[in-house]
Order: sequence, then structure tokens, then C-alpha cells
Amino acid sequence: MNATLKKIFAKGGPFIGLILVIVLFAIPDETREFFLTYNNFKIIFTQTVIVAIGALGMTMIIVSGGIDLSVGSAIALTSVVGAMLIQHGWGTPAVVGAVILSGALIGLLNGLAIAGLRMTPFIITLGTLGVARGTAKWMADNQTVNYDTSPINGWMTTADPFSHSLPSGVWVALALAILTALLLRNTVFGRHIFALGSNEATARLCGIPTTRLKIAIYALAGCFFGLAGLFQLSRLRQGDPTVAVGLELDIIASVIIGGASLNGGVGTVLGSMIGALIMAVLRNGSQQMGWPTYFQEIIIGLVIIVAVFVDRLRRAPTT
Repeated sequence: MNATLKKIFAKGGPFIGLILVIVLFAIPDETREFFLTYNNFKIIFTQTVIVAIGALGMTMIIVSGGIDLSVGSAIALTSVVGAMLIQHGWGTPAVVGAVILSGALIGLLNGLAIAGLRMTPFIITLGTLGVARGTAKWMADNQTVNYDTSPINGWMTTADPFSHSLPSGVWVALALAILTALLLRNTVFGRHIFALGSNEATARLCGIPTTRLKIAIYALAGCFFGLAGLFQLSRLRQGDPTVAVGLELDIIASVIIGGASLNGGVGTVLGSMIGALIMAVLRNGSQQMGWPTYFQEIIIGLVIIVAVFVDRLRRAPTT
């Protein structure tokens, strides 16, 4: 692969992918009239929030050379925790803090098992996927957790559905993306994450406390997953232990499409956000085309395969 093509893939791949997906759904007669309207993009931005916030945490994990398959279950569990706390009369600030901390706890347990016990992230988080999902169903007595009302319910909607204003969740996701980008690029902690993903042995020899760093990364990512669970709760207005099944695939795909490498050491927040937007556009366009759910799943699976293939092309030696 020549150097010019490799540079295009590395820098502009996510943007090219987003343009191609938008064009794909803007051309057909079935979607042309509504797809490119502001109201539809408002829907797309809103649908991107949960995956985008989850992708922020996943970006740190993948850049560090790890993976987390338990995200969907963690989002379901934290949304159930939030619904139960609202049901018991907790105030909004307390619910927000408790839900984020519950996500951090799940991440902390993953980090301790992966770093402290030196176990494979894939296996640990695959186990956590089942544990978190089962815990959510146990806590909710295998049914949805309903409550009267809460200010949280309005975070994923606007007072006037036809206004040009965006829901609070979109602005929160944007603010978190900026803060996470600053964290990764302008702090010692962020540089250590890239060093860890590039070469863990070298990072350890340079004096970076890799064990503590891994634990901190998974715990911090868990905070993002907990917050994603909070917005999932806002979207559904109930705690559902069966929600977000397979959402980890959308989140991981967003990060890989955005230019991160599964081998670690490479990735950007901007790329991950573009990747999350691509996933939302794909689902939105598929629904407008009237494609069945199973066909959408096939498309998402193919996108993941293509993203991994492009990652291999990016890392191929230049000729």
C-alpha cells in the first residue's frame, strides 16, 4: 500500500465513510424527500448520543490495547439502577451520581481482573457481559422498572419536537467528546494510554505503572458507560434489563470505523464520533428504506468486517 493512499485512509477514512453512507440513503426515491431534512438529522443526532458516549469510553480502552464486550449489559444494568433509585424517591443529582458510580464499579471490576490477575480482556469482559445482564434481570425481577416521572425523562427530547433546538443529550455528548479529546492529547494520563497500547513492555520499562493505568482506564470508561445507561433510561423512560443487547458491537464498530486500531496505540475521539454518526445514519436510513431488522444486523456486521480490513490496510507496510 503506497504512502499517499495510506495517509488518506488514516486521516480521511471516517469522513469519506460518512459521506458515502449519507449519499447511499439520499439517492433512493423512498428516502430522498425526508432523509436530508434538518428534522431527520435531529433524530440521527439524538440516536447517536448513547453509542457516542459509549464510544468515548471504548476509545480509551481500545487505544490502550484492550476491549470491552460488556458495554451493552453495563448500560442495561445502570439504567435499571437509575430507574429503581427514581422509584425510591432519589433526587436527580443523586441518581446521576449513583448511576455513573455503578458504571465505574463495573469498569473497576473489569480492570482489576484484567490488570491485577493478568487475564485476557476479551474473556473477562465476555464473562462480565453475562454477569451484568443477569444482575440487571435479577434486580428488576425480570421485568421493566417503571416510575412516575423524572427530569431525566426530558434529556433525550425537546419541548417542541419540530423546533430546531437539539436535546440536552446531544450537547452533553459533544461536551464530553471535547473533554475526552483534551484528556487523551494534552495530559500525561492520555499519553500514557497511547504508550500502553503501542507497547506495554516498553511503557513498563519507561516507568509507567501499567497495572494501575489499566484499572484506571476501565474504571473511567465505566463512568461513560454508566452515563450512557442514564441516557438510555431517559430515552425509554423506564429501566429495561433486556435493552442494549448487541449495542457493544455498534460501539466497538464506531471506534474502529473512526480509525482506532484493535492492536492499540492508535485512535481519535473525532474519528470515534464520526463512526458513531455513521452507525446512526445506517440504522436511520435502513428504517426509512423499510429494511427488516435482520438485514440491518447483516449490514452492521459487514461494516465491522470492512472496518477491520481497512485497519489492516492502514497498518500494512508502505511500498
